[in-house]
Amino acid sequence: MRHYLLRLPLPAAMWNLRSLSCLLLLCFSVTPVAAQRTNNATTKWLTLNGDAPLVIARGGFSGLFPDSSYDAYMVAMETSLANVIAWCDVQLTKDGVGICLPDLKLDNASDIDVYFKNKKSKYSVNGVPMQGWFSIDFNFKDLAPVTLRQGVLSRTPKFDGTQQKILTVLDVINKVKPPGLWLNIQHDTFFSQHNLSMRSFIITLSRSVIINYISSPEVNFLRSIVARFDPQVTKLVFRFLGQDDVEPSTNQTYGSLLKNLTFINTFASGILVPKSYIWPVDNSLYLQPHTSLVLDAHEEGLQIFAAEFVNDVPFAYNYSYDPATEYLSFIDNGNFSVDGVLSDFPITPSATIDCFTHLGKNDKPQAKLLIMTSEGASGDYPGCTDLAYTKAAMDGADVLGCPVQMAKDGIPFCLGSINLIDKTTVAQSPFDNIGSAVPELNITNGIFTFNLTWDEIKSLKPAISNPWSEFRLYRNPKARNDGNFVSLVDFLTYAKNATTVSGVMIGIENAAYLAKHGFGVTAAVLKALSSAAYNNQSAKKVMIQSTDSSVLKEFKKSQYELVYRVADDISDIKISTISEIKSFASSVIVTKKSVFPSEEEFLIGQTDVVQKLQSSNLPVYARLFNNEFVSQAWDFFSDSSVEINNYISGAGIDGIITEFPGTAARYRRNRCLGYKDRPLYLSPVEPGGLLQFMAPQLLPAAEAPNPILTDSDVVEPPLPPVAKITPTAGNESIAAAPTPPSGQSSVVAGVFTSCVAILLANLVIY
Repeated sequence: MRHYLLRLPLPAAMWNLRSLSCLLLLCFSVTPVAAQRTNNATTKWLTLNGDAPLVIARGGFSGLFPDSSYDAYMVAMETSLANVIAWCDVQLTKDGVGICLPDLKLDNASDIDVYFKNKKSKYSVNGVPMQGWFSIDFNFKDLAPVTLRQGVLSRTPKFDGTQQKILTVLDVINKVKPPGLWLNIQHDTFFSQHNLSMRSFIITLSRSVIINYISSPEVNFLRSIVARFDPQVTKLVFRFLGQDDVEPSTNQTYGSLLKNLTFINTFASGILVPKSYIWPVDNSLYLQPHTSLVLDAHEEGLQIFAAEFVNDVPFAYNYSYDPATEYLSFIDNGNFSVDGVLSDFPITPSATIDCFTHLGKNDKPQAKLLIMTSEGASGDYPGCTDLAYTKAAMDGADVLGCPVQMAKDGIPFCLGSINLIDKTTVAQSPFDNIGSAVPELNITNGIFTFNLTWDEIKSLKPAISNPWSEFRLYRNPKARNDGNFVSLVDFLTYAKNATTVSGVMIGIENAAYLAKHGFGVTAAVLKALSSAAYNNQSAKKVMIQSTDSSVLKEFKKSQYELVYRVADDISDIKISTISEIKSFASSVIVTKKSVFPSEEEFLIGQTDVVQKLQSSNLPVYARLFNNEFVSQAWDFFSDSSVEINNYISGAGIDGIITEFPGTAARYRRNRCLGYKDRPLYLSPVEPGGLLQFMAPQLLPAAEAPNPILTDSDVVEPPLPPVAKITPTAGNESIAAAPTPPSGQSSVVAGVFTSCVAILLANLVIY
């Protein structure tokens, strides 16, 4: 889905943007790239031949564009490693022309059903009846009006209206000119049954062009051509389907054939397997121990390629929705490496191979980037728990965040919402009958932190956040209620003793409301900081964050960094407003869309909000970064590392607030940031670049621009004095006036130390 225009000098930007060749040259921004590379030449890989794994682009960049379209192939070639292999699923037309389409049924990836409504057929394919529009019913010239379309319904159809025609194999060779070509022959038996010879087509083609790889799931087809090809020029690859599927030539299951690699070696030099053959997952979508298949294949002298890599489909929870982490488990796990990966998003394995492999957690950062968390590693564990904070520190977060809430007895603690229903199991507890509405907080049904004492809150279980559950994307279900809640003092004590953590960020919201009801949250925070001895040290950064200027003004006499968070998406900011912000804050947090606005999740431009703030010496941080692909604009290829790179290299922000700090920490260490010439797969995208690939009628509908931040948006009256409330009995909506919290540190050291052991026992670490 995303195409990228390079930021070039003005004369280049004036080129004809409707020209595909120009668009591809402009695809990404920053320094022109002389050549894309695969890691440094001295690196020894655990592949069969010791070379870097190959990237095979399935149908080109089929994760974005219609599979096997010209745009898909060209963008794959431009945004991948220099030796990327173009994959073509070959189908034969009635007159024997080889075309590239992902399926026997042409209607799965084209609009043929629109042009030939009455030519729907029914055939038996390997004993299974199938209905649709088949290539064997059409001469190639019949297909002239047919255009390609996105065959995966969950992907954007915005690129379907650009008249992408069906390509022949020769079209791909002559027009795309890929560095390498892989032809997949999926249904030789079917074509033979209809008097079409895939063998003759392949042999004839090989007389005029070089075919680097030929794969098939049919033994007899590969055996019929093995004598005709030099394995030094063309490698034959046996493709394994599901382990219970039956191979038509031998009548054996693929699972049975897997046990006889010696037999496979008699007619093939490699195997292509679903990725689950190597790293199986259980029914809950968690990884099982890897098999010995890669080592077994290499022992037999066979290359092994892994298939089914996509960025926009849920994969094992162990990967935390980070596609680069998944690739690393196949190519850089210390035990083995597959020889290549078949991907719908070739930019991701390209960057993984060149930029992210063979990195250590202690490698020197290649980018100046402050990594902050809002609630710890809340993408993997319930936010603001000991487990979330411990993992965030282990993953490389610089600053741990604690959104402060107040318990009924006045103890401040960390939780991402004032409403316990959002982040705990309180609705399933004995306290489920004390719900109420608080119109001042825009909450119609809540059980609030100030309704329960700290001990009562600790009796609850935390609940992991699932912000994308409507897309059936859930976070680490096995740990959905794991961990313990942490008081503010305990949090501060842990962060102070965590050697990898450089600071803390304390968030304060709803302070005016709480003050009116007897809770002095700002005083409680200052008390906790003093109790944890943060007020007389400089080793750890302390950041006080709020959307309320009145809160930050309460801390003006402190030495802490005061961070103003702009809650809403904005399109611009007035200079006078920046001056006002500087009177009470020393840095600013903005939303992601305040940097790169979008319409229908396509980037449409870039604001100068970051530049304006930084020119006034205000560091800018952006929030909130997640790994789930639905949280990102289409322009970021469903790849969290691409998104982070755009905000750092493209927008120049000073730091990010993320729920997955491990992804950001790895990005910061990647070697490509140190290259003199940045490769295209790690260059920032040009906002609006994808729009050039859409037909006018499919462009995103224009939306009203985001508002401009003005002085009136940031100027607020002082916080009201903390009210003195007469104590009441029971669990009323607002509790008795709180007792100022003592300097309790409880057993934080022991709790957090035990968390490290729990994490090491439960995490799959690569």
